[in-house]
Amino acid sequence: MALTQWQQRFENWQTENHDTDDTAHDMSHFRRVWMTAQRMMFGQSVDPLVILTACYFHDIVSLPKNHPERGQSSRLAARKTGQILHDDFPDFPQAIIPAVQHAIEAHSFSAGIAPQTLEAKIVQDADRLEALGAIGLARVFAVSGALGVALFDANDPFAESRELNDKTFALDHFQTKLLRLPDTMQTEMGREFARHNADFLVHFMAKLSAELQGDYPGIDSQVLSRFQRSLSR
Repeated sequence: MALTQWQQRFENWQTENHDTDDTAHDMSHFRRVWMTAQRMMFGQSVDPLVILTACYFHDIVSLPKNHPERGQSSRLAARKTGQILHDDFPDFPQAIIPAVQHAIEAHSFSAGIAPQTLEAKIVQDADRLEALGAIGLARVFAVSGALGVALFDANDPFAESRELNDKTFALDHFQTKLLRLPDTMQTEMGREFARHNADFLVHFMAKLSAELQGDYPGIDSQVLSRFQRSLSR
C-alpha cells in the first residue's frame, strides 16, 4: 500500500477516534511533523512507513505539561499505538510495530529516551522543530494560556536574579528547554533548522526586552548578544 494511502487511513482514524482540544498536538501538528520528516529522510536508508506511523501517533497520549506523570506520555503513546495498529489496522506490517513504538517512545524531551534508529532520530528531530521558530513561539503562549501561566516575570523577565521557573512564567520556558533543543538534535538537517529557528526566538526575546523598556521600534542588543552566545556554545 502506498504511503499516501496509509496517511489517509491514519487521518481518518484520528478524525473518528482522537478528538482533542490540544492545539499543540492536533492533526495539523501530525501533518507538519510528517512533512518535516519527509525532508529529513530524503535519500536516507530508512523505512518510511515507520516514520509516517510514528509521526501520526506519537501524541496519541499526551498528558498536560503540569501533569505529574508527564514524562510517561511517550511510553503510554507507544503502548497504545501498538494496540491500535493491531486492532484497527490488521493489515499493518506487524514486524515493524516495535520500530514504530521505539520512535514514539524516544521522541519525547521529558522521557529522556535516546533514539537507537535513524527513523527514531528523524521523528524526534521533526517533532522538536515544532517547538522552535514561529510555530514554537505560538505554541508556548497558547499552552501557557491554557494552563493559566503568566507570560513573564515583570520584575525580572529573563531570570537574571532568580531561579528559572517555566511552570510560573511562560518566557522562562525559552531558557529551560527551547534554546537547549539545537544541542539535542540527532541529524545534521535537524541541527541546521533548529539553530536557525532558535535564533528567531532569541530575536523575539531581544525585541520583547526593548518594548518592556518603552523602546517599541528597537531591539535590546545586550539581550540579543547574551542569548546568541548561549546558542553558539
